Amino acid sequence: MNEHGKQIRLPKKAEKVKNKTPAPVQITAEQLLREAKERELETVPPPPKVRITDPEELAEYHRKKRKEFEDNIRKNKMQLANWIKYAKWEESVGELQRSRSIFERGLDIDHRNITVWLQYAEMEMRNKQINHARNIWDRAVSILPRATQFWLKFTYMEELVGNVPGARQVFERWMEWEPDEQAWNTFINFEMRYKEIDRARNIYQRFLHVHGHDFRNWVRYARFEERNGSIDNARAVFEQMLEFFGEDGMNEQMLVAFAHFEERQKEFERARIIYQYGLDHIPKEKSVELFKSLTVHEKKFGERLRIESVILSKRKVQYEEQIKENPFHYDVWFDYTRLLISEGQERAEVEDCFERAIANVPPYMEKRYWRRYIWLWVYYAIYEELDANDPERCREVWTACLDIIPHRQFTFAFIWLMFAQFELRQLNLTGARKILGVAIGKCPKKKLFREYIEIELKLREFDRCRKLYEQFLKICSR
Repeated sequence: MNEHGKQIRLPKKAEKVKNKTPAPVQITAEQLLREAKERELETVPPPPKVRITDPEELAEYHRKKRKEFEDNIRKNKMQLANWIKYAKWEESVGELQRSRSIFERGLDIDHRNITVWLQYAEMEMRNKQINHARNIWDRAVSILPRATQFWLKFTYMEELVGNVPGARQVFERWMEWEPDEQAWNTFINFEMRYKEIDRARNIYQRFLHVHGHDFRNWVRYARFEERNGSIDNARAVFEQMLEFFGEDGMNEQMLVAFAHFEERQKEFERARIIYQYGLDHIPKEKSVELFKSLTVHEKKFGERLRIESVILSKRKVQYEEQIKENPFHYDVWFDYTRLLISEGQERAEVEDCFERAIANVPPYMEKRYWRRYIWLWVYYAIYEELDANDPERCREVWTACLDIIPHRQFTFAFIWLMFAQFELRQLNLTGARKILGVAIGKCPKKKLFREYIEIELKLREFDRCRKLYEQFLKICSR
């Protein structure tokens, strides 16, 4: 409506507003191409087969193919795959000289390309051009002496045509470059195929001068000598290996290999000495397999006492590992000391174990942490009295035990009683009474009074009993 009240009509184009919201189904370029491909009605026929009937047509066909190859090469000279395809095509039509020329042109572009050299030499080998192939391999190994494929193919070709001295000469040239272990093993296997034991032995010795840092190469050499019946040489190789590595570089694998060799020769005592030498010179954490092998050895060939000794050593190692992880695991110390006592070990070793055990004093001044620890002292004292039959040492143990207990925080009445009973067994009545008197003074417990009174009653010391009862009643009445 305008100011005069008339309605204004909009043009028809203005009445139609274009919907600019995105369509529910989106069309992609990929979809358009797919539909166009599916609706393609005309198919491109394959090129017609060409039937060549005379030499002129054949020459024309060859000219066209060569032009195609040359054009491809001209576009990208560095694409050596085009050179190889070109050379192979020339080979397929019997033009070996042209094929050689193409390979040479390719090598002028990149003379360090391994694939071109391989294809070139293999082309000559396929066509039985041995001298040409030999020259190519010789050039290849001179330019790229670290390319293992060249040497392997070269030696394979010489051996294939029966030129064993030539193959050996190629191997010798290769070894001058001190290649990796695979190359040396290939040379050794080559000599073994022709039963050249002495030559193979010489190669092994040169091999170890280059790659002697790996003990497995020494073991491989020793097994070579063993397979060929040279037992003394094999043993000498093992001994040289141990001398070469020394104690610092020695490991359990080389000793296990040496010991297994002696076992195969029925030299059981030698094997046992090797195992023991390893256990004496290699840390325990690095000699697990060595110990297992020794156990198996003793079970197979050892006597009963030796087997028990090995099992004992194995259990010792297990206990030591557990103690190293947690020295306050007192149950392990109990098992360890019981093992040593039951197996009749030397007194010094048992006492050393006890001393190490009691040195691990609980870090907390609470009685519950001390209960298992105190029993280590009791077990120690009983061992000194009954097994070692040393009363003086036993008395020292009991005294040290009482000294280490923090009596102001807590005490253990049974320790005082067991110490007093020990003195009674030694007929030291005065000492027993002194111990019990000190105990009552430091910890006047009912159990101590009752046991003390029981002892005096058995001795018919009624006056002492009366005094103890009086003291007992005074304490109980507080």
